[in-house]
Amino acid sequence: MKLKQGNFLLAAIGLLSVVLIYLVFCVVPPAEGLGNYVRIAFFHIPVAWVSVLAFLMSAGWGAGYLRRQDMRFDALSAASAKLGLIFVVLATVSGAIFSKLTWGAYWNWDPRQTTIFVLLLIYGAYLTLRAAMPEPKRRARVTAVYSLFSFLTVPFLVFIIPRLYFSLHPSPVINGSGTIAMDPVMLMTLMAGLLDATLIYAWLVQKSVSGKDKEALA
Repeated sequence: MKLKQGNFLLAAIGLLSVVLIYLVFCVVPPAEGLGNYVRIAFFHIPVAWVSVLAFLMSAGWGAGYLRRQDMRFDALSAASAKLGLIFVVLATVSGAIFSKLTWGAYWNWDPRQTTIFVLLLIYGAYLTLRAAMPEPKRRARVTAVYSLFSFLTVPFLVFIIPRLYFSLHPSPVINGSGTIAMDPVMLMTLMAGLLDATLIYAWLVQKSVSGKDKEALA
């Protein structure tokens, strides 16, 4: 049953990814002030979104472990944190490419670049902490607490601090007045990108944990 669900999810991801690529490169119009560079945003924003989702789920599953002492929650929390770090790296790389194309430099310590760098350090330390603790239950307990406290920094680093300082970064999708200032076609494409990235994350978490379950049974 799980195999069929996994295959269905993978098929949905494949179909949605093809549709997304078509929309980004064949349907979305150039944006005022950004031109065709805006197409990068339809990959950059979804991976940045999924990184936040992954860190939230890691904290949630960490709390689940502390409450139930079930090692499956630890496996889910660890898998989600690792994927969150991967998606942050993808967001950093895509953002650096956009920065080079629009500002002339891959990195200039813009507030959003600075805060995402801090996020990389925090969750890089999480993986280092797990690697340094061989005893499973102690590792699960300590890293569960770490993931909970780490996620407290995420809203500040992603949503709050970058908005307190001048930034060359384009305005977010939801502007300061709380409205969405985006062409309907672009918004539809962005929603498709967010859904696609979220499904990819869900499939990778499922695959990671099912692989560990097979190793435990071997």
